[in-house]
Amino acid sequence: MLTDTHCHLDFNKFDGDREAVIRRALEAGVERILIPALELKSCQAAIRLANSHPALFAAVGVHPTEVNQWNDESIENLRHLAHSANKVVAIGEIGLDYYWVKEPEKQARQRQALKEQLRLAREAHLPVVIHMREAGDAWFGQASMDLLEILTEWQNSLTAANHPLANRPGVLHSFNGNLETAQKAIHCNFYIGVTGPVTYKNAEEKRQIIRQLPLERLLLETDAPFLTPVPYRGRRNEPAFVGYIADKIAEIHKTTRERVAETTSANANRLFGWGG
Repeated sequence: MLTDTHCHLDFNKFDGDREAVIRRALEAGVERILIPALELKSCQAAIRLANSHPALFAAVGVHPTEVNQWNDESIENLRHLAHSANKVVAIGEIGLDYYWVKEPEKQARQRQALKEQLRLAREAHLPVVIHMREAGDAWFGQASMDLLEILTEWQNSLTAANHPLANRPGVLHSFNGNLETAQKAIHCNFYIGVTGPVTYKNAEEKRQIIRQLPLERLLLETDAPFLTPVPYRGRRNEPAFVGYIADKIAEIHKTTRERVAETTSANANRLFGWGG
């Protein structure tokens, strides 16, 4: 059993063959797929898709690069969507992005939107799917520091309140930080999402980090249609390719694909509570 815990199946790149993409995923052994939203319109699309197939689930949230859309009504709209369907299992994709958003005032709005959505996650008892991207090509910088500070404060508040989310607060999607950041996140009970770049020839530093993280804290993600793994790099990504990420993690951890699949699927079920 495999899971793809991050796939933008609602994107128009899948409009021509979405049903075939889902069928190929099932044939490849993928039993659960999470569709994260980027803004309110894609929240609705993700929910519609999730309701259309038993293997599909949705996350609702406003992505940090969509900060211009954030206003006083955004959180109420998200609150309604978060409670609108039992196939909504997370708040996301939310977080910080200082790569595409460089203006200090917009970065401040990102942090405010993130904090408001974290409060909603606590209220709705839903884990979060966290996006983080640094300015330039840095592996550790201001975005990481700001994000860790916000997430640590939030998780500490959950722990102090004995909140159920304290033990399963969320996942750092498509992790591209350094080992210290990953270890701090794991200390706060977050999972680490691993995507196709772990298979790339020039990604040895990334593989060294994954080698030092426990399988019990890893999740498989395609981020389709992006970040296609080897051997299909250069083509549109799809959830059927998640097995190549599992294979690479198995190689890194010197174990079997079956163990990676079983462990990461159990991790996903523990985080999202979607059965299996």
